[in-house]
Amino acid sequence: MNTFSFDSSRWKLVCNVIVVGISLYGIATQKFTLKENTLFEKVFTEMVAPIQEGTMSVKDSIAQTFDRYIFIVNTRQENERLKNNLDKLQNEIFSLKEVKKENERLKKLLDFGKDIERRKVLAQIVARDSSSEFKVLRINKGESHGLKLLSPVITQTGLVGYVYRLSPNYADILTILDQNNRVDAIVSRTRTHGILEGRSGFTCQFKYVSRTEKLELKDEIITAGLGEIYPKGIKIGTITKIDKESFGITQKIEVTPSVDFDKLEEVVVLLDPEGSTEKPDEIMSLSVEEPNE
Repeated sequence: MNTFSFDSSRWKLVCNVIVVGISLYGIATQKFTLKENTLFEKVFTEMVAPIQEGTMSVKDSIAQTFDRYIFIVNTRQENERLKNNLDKLQNEIFSLKEVKKENERLKKLLDFGKDIERRKVLAQIVARDSSSEFKVLRINKGESHGLKLLSPVITQTGLVGYVYRLSPNYADILTILDQNNRVDAIVSRTRTHGILEGRSGFTCQFKYVSRTEKLELKDEIITAGLGEIYPKGIKIGTITKIDKESFGITQKIEVTPSVDFDKLEEVVVLLDPEGSTEKPDEIMSLSVEEPNE
């Protein structure tokens, strides 16, 4: 029985080897014959191939055009994004430069007022009375910030004027350019005393100066400290014209303020450390009105 099983197994193995051998022999001896195209097939191929070639060329062109269009659109979007970022950065740089300039101006204002023993309030100009050549300025500080009527107003280049109208958060400044603002002043070099009054054209006149006083062009005019409004020694301007008339006992003197009112942005309001003094009734009765902006 065992002998029969052994013989069957051997027979199956032999048969499998024979079948594999025949298969390999058939593959090895197989011949591939080349088929020659018929005349019709040749003509058909010659007619169809150019069309296929053109179709492939058009397909490639469309694909390239589409790719280029997508690339251009993406590039344009990227350029717009970069341009927006650049604009934002430029605006930030501009803002930082403006803040730096403002800080420099404020620092000069604070340094200028160190020698003046008064409390100081820093304020910005928010409006100008354009109908009167900036003779009235409005600032963004008022009674709630400690300002009082007749408080003097200065800047790092000199005298601006004084507070003559007040509201809780704003104040109007009557500048030295106004004819109603009279300042007791002296010539720094000769100590000649006179009264400074405003006039048209962003200039002032130095009045009541004797013809015998030997004044010169570019002489500096400063506050005399009289009148209990302005501290003594604040620069007002310089003499730019002297006219000694052939008659009369005084000189006609023109003074150009040291403050450039056309470019003025910040000011310092000086407050009395002991509190405000009693103000004239006519000034106290003035109501706050909107200047022409």
